[in-house]
Order: sequence, then C-alpha cells, then structure tokens
Amino acid sequence: MPHFITEYSANIQNDIDFKDFFGRVNIFLGNTGIFPLGGVRSRAIRMDDYVIADARHDYAFIHMTLKVGAGRDLETRQHVAEALFALIDEYFKPLKDQRLLAISFEMTELDPILNYKSNNIHQFLNAQK
Repeated sequence: MPHFITEYSANIQNDIDFKDFFGRVNIFLGNTGIFPLGGVRSRAIRMDDYVIADARHDYAFIHMTLKVGAGRDLETRQHVAEALFALIDEYFKPLKDQRLLAISFEMTELDPILNYKSNNIHQFLNAQK
C-alpha cells in the first residue's frame, strides 16, 4: 500500500497526462523508503456530475487522497504529505495558471485491523533486482 486516488472534474480530462503524473507520484512514494514500490497503486476517477462554487464559470477541481497502512508516526506521514503536495502543486501549476482550478489533497491512515491485502508484485519486483 499506499493507494493514490484522484477525483477530477470532467472538464479537465484532456488537460492531464495521468500516466505521467502517476508515474511521478509512484516513483516519489517508492523513493521515500517508507512505502514499497510494489504496493503503490494510483488511479483516477472522472467526475461527470459536479457543481463548483457559484457554477457561473468553467471552474475545475482535482482532489487527491493517499490512503496508507497504519503504523507510521504523524511526523513521518506529515513529512511525506507535505512533500507530495509540493509535487502535486508544482505539477498542476501550468494548468492552474491557465484556468480556475481547485487542488486539494489529503492523506488518510487505514484501520490496522480491518484492512486486508493479497499481493504477489513485491516478490516479482524483488526478483528483478
């Protein structure tokens, strides 16, 4: 784990190269030394039905959530969250410079007991070294 989930307004669909963006996010998370690269999952969900602010302009939004497993202290999570948000804000700066865009990000910690996983990607990546 972690899972990086992006929700975005449909009116910016053609303005985002998610493959590039997620590649940067995944490499960043893997390079922290806190999260194994084999557990990182990034995905985008286009939102077709939304209203932003007064609905009088072509506003757009992108909201990202990083879900992480339990067990890391607040200082560690905060350090990663701040650095990741800096990456996010820098990545979307050109788009924000062109249009009205709300960018938000949150990190959530999953319940340590009610969280189940099965994954053979770790073994595959370790065998590639």
